Amino acid sequence: MSKKQKRDTRKVSSMSGELGVKAVVAARRGESTAEFNPDYSYVKKDLKRIGTLALSFVGLLAILAIFLR
Repeated sequence: MSKKQKRDTRKVSSMSGELGVKAVVAARRGESTAEFNPDYSYVKKDLKRIGTLALSFVGLLAILAIFLR
């Protein structure tokens, strides 16, 4: 069995040169070098559908439980 190697988490950038230093400084300040704006509208729609289905199934089970007693 081989030993696991620990990664050096303090290493700031594998890029060399001035560009790497600027990216690290910008990342520490909370600035972004590239805009990241994903669209998750489909996730919201899917979660609403899952919630609606779950509520309808629970309601159906409650109605069946009342009638089957």
